[in-house]
Order: sequence, then C-alpha cells, then structure tokens
Amino acid sequence: MNDMLTNERMYQALMEKDVAYEGLFVAAVKTTGIFCRPTCTARKPKADNVTFFPSSREAIENGYRPCKVCNPLAAIGQTPAHIRSIIDALQADPSRKWKDADLLQQGVAPGVIRRWFLKHHGVTFHAYQRMLRMNAAFKKIQTGETVTAAAFDAGYASLSGFADSFKSVFGVSPVNSKHQQVINITRLETPIGSMFACAVTAGICLLEFTERKILATEFKALTRLLRANIIPGTSPHFEVLKQELDEYFAGTRKVFTVPLLMPGTAFQQKIWQLLQTVPYGTTRSYKQQAIAAGEPDAVRALAHANGMNRIAILVPCHRLVGGDGSLTGYGGGIWRKKWLLELEKSHVTPS
Repeated sequence: MNDMLTNERMYQALMEKDVAYEGLFVAAVKTTGIFCRPTCTARKPKADNVTFFPSSREAIENGYRPCKVCNPLAAIGQTPAHIRSIIDALQADPSRKWKDADLLQQGVAPGVIRRWFLKHHGVTFHAYQRMLRMNAAFKKIQTGETVTAAAFDAGYASLSGFADSFKSVFGVSPVNSKHQQVINITRLETPIGSMFACAVTAGICLLEFTERKILATEFKALTRLLRANIIPGTSPHFEVLKQELDEYFAGTRKVFTVPLLMPGTAFQQKIWQLLQTVPYGTTRSYKQQAIAAGEPDAVRALAHANGMNRIAILVPCHRLVGGDGSLTGYGGGIWRKKWLLELEKSHVTPS
C-alpha cells in the first residue's frame, strides 16, 4: 500500500471501498453536494468530481451534506475496527511490543497505523505503546510493587533502560514517583466527532473534541493544576463515561452521574457548577445565567469562564445562547451546538 495519502491513492481507496482508510478522509462529491466515507457502497463519482477532506467537519463547513447510504456522521472519525482491535490488545497487555511483522500478520500496513496514530493521537504507534507500558508500570509502583517487578512486567530486560524510559515520560525516576500523579487519557467515538477524555482517581477532568485548537492549552493547564502527566491509559471512569455518553446520544439519558473533577478559580468553578443546573432540552441566555449566578454585570466574565470549561456535554455549555436566541460561543463548533440542542429537544417529554 502506498504510504502517501495522495488524491490518487484516496480515490483508489474510494473505488475499492478500502476499510483501511476509514477515519483518514471523507470524499465530497461536487455534483451532488454530499460527502461519503471511503467504504461507501453508493455509485462512485468520476475523479474530477471529488474533493477530499481530512474529516466530516471540513466537509460540512464547505457546504456538503452527509451521505444517506454510508451515514458518515453516525460514527464520525471512528477508529477503524482493525486498529481498534490492536488498541484493545495493547490495553489488555501493555507489555507486548508490537512490531511491523505483527501488524502485517493482522493485515494492517505499518504505514497506515503510523499515519492514523500521528493524526489522532499526535504520537507514533511505537511511542503510544511505550507510554502505555510506562503507565501500567507507574500504577504498579504506586500500589507497592517493586521497581524491578514493574520493569520486567513492562517487558524491559534492563533496569537502566526502564528507568530512562520512565523518566522520559514522567520527569522523575521510578523510585521517586510515589508522590507523582497520572492523568489517564483515552479517545472516544461519538456521533458528532471523536473526543479525548482524561481522568484521575477523583473523576473525569476533561472531555473535548479532538480537533479543538485549545486542546494543547487545556492539557498544559491540567498538568499544572493537578501536577500530573497526561499518559494514555485506562480508568474505571472511562467505562462509566462511555456508557452514559452512548445513552445520552440515544436519547435515553438526561443526567450524568460519572464523577467530575474541575480544577479552576473559585469563579470558574461556580460558573461550571451552575451550568450543570441548566435543564436538559432547554437553553438560557448568558445574561440569564449571570443573573442566576448573582453576577448580573459579569456577563462577559461568565462567557469567558464558560468558554474555559474543559468538560463538554456533561457540563452543558452548549445550552447557553445569545440574548436573541442565536447560537454563539461554542468551542466545538456551532454545528455541533445546534446538533446537541436538537437532539435534546427531540427527546424532551411533553409536560
């Protein structure tokens, strides 16, 4: 498989309905105004009539509608099944070191998985593996296991090699990591885009769409506020979060119960707590929210705090609108705000 994602290669993948390219691009058809996933079974357009975009968001922003045949918004940015199976295997056994030969044996081209991890996680597949191993080792040391045992369990034959890798990830040596904290991060799929979720022992501390430009700033703030490193890993909170998000998008959940941790200033925390009182399926203006907060003259400060919310959907900043009802000020994109409000409205039980 050609490792370069050229227009010619994407068009070939579209013609062949190549599942290996799911999540890497969408194909927009100029003559019909719709966009499709690579595996769409609809009649194929001529090459001159196709424009390729890296995600559904760009296609929508350029005026294209989702195809009704392949329904690309049903799993926008979804992790392809062949990559998902490898991630699941990695999380089940972080000590396993996947090599190119192992990937090929699973029918996955090393170039495809390398490109997917760089696009969706910002690191190479091998770096992702190393961070998972270090996270698993860190948790074992935290629970009292010896550094030697944690190193060998992580697949290291050399204690010095383990110590060097550990320090490169956490900034401290294994023996000095007792008072260190880890922020676990994972990637979730939703009907309106892939999201990063972060969790610590106390609860979920971040839930954001993966393409948000402010993500790097939010990650930096979390590491500073919690004095922790963000590392790929698992958390029992992720299981609850995924289940509750699935129920929310199905229209069967209106209130979330997964624990949250929202570090910030006293004013920010006050505003974020107040956001959670805006009922499902309703909206409030920023002015109404400022009055409810007892700060009627602090509309601008409230809007800024609202924008600094790191936990989308669960802390429903999408329910705040302009004084005239206009959909303004949503970091995830106005189209997502509209989608979420319409979802909730369609599942409100008439009184």
